[in-house]
Amino acid sequence: MTKVLPDTGDRPGKRHPGSHTNRVMREIGGAIIAGRYAEGAILPGDAELLAQFKVSRTVLREAVKVLAGKGLVQSKARLGTRVRARSDWNLFDPDVLMWHAEGGFDTAFITHVGEMRLALEPEAAAFAAQRRSPAQLADILACHARMAKAGITQSEFVEADLRFHLAVAKAANNPFMHAISTLIEVALSGALARSSPTDDPVSLARSITDHRAIADAIERGDADTARAAMRVVIDEGISRAAGRM
Repeated sequence: MTKVLPDTGDRPGKRHPGSHTNRVMREIGGAIIAGRYAEGAILPGDAELLAQFKVSRTVLREAVKVLAGKGLVQSKARLGTRVRARSDWNLFDPDVLMWHAEGGFDTAFITHVGEMRLALEPEAAAFAAQRRSPAQLADILACHARMAKAGITQSEFVEADLRFHLAVAKAANNPFMHAISTLIEVALSGALARSSPTDDPVSLARSITDHRAIADAIERGDADTARAAMRVVIDEGISRAAGRM
């Protein structure tokens, strides 16, 4: 599967690579997400980790503290640092989402992302129809125009598709809804990459038409139609992704 992570400059999960704490945190966190440290497992002791990462004890403890804040681990005196159950992980944390993207998305994760989109994006489209500004509408239409560009590649389509959905969420003019949409950007990019219709001209044309229906409804101020049109797009994306698993 092609994994496309659009560079937004301040993308969630983007870190300064020179930070020793962030490096250790990323490597341990990525290993947990990938299953190299299983749920319930005790991480290697400080001596082993210090030798592996060649950092100070202060750096290691700070990295573990950050991972604990993300719900991935729990440290107890004399018992060590244990990997917490997946149900305790903060899946809205941008680093956790990034590590899922780097490790590849499994069927369950793609399904859960789709369910989250169904819970959020149709209402975002309905609110956008009621609240969007002229500039926000222009952004949505521009994103759609990029999706409809002749000869578009998969990576170009995925990025344009992603930008379309983020533009709709922004046009809802609800700061909480926009924040959630930004946090799931990394996960959404992986889901869209798997469900991209660019290798099938018929599916591609249908996707472009269906996205246009969302944009048109938002332009008309038709909240009910915008909501329904967004559900169609998400349902079709889930179906395409499921067919490729």
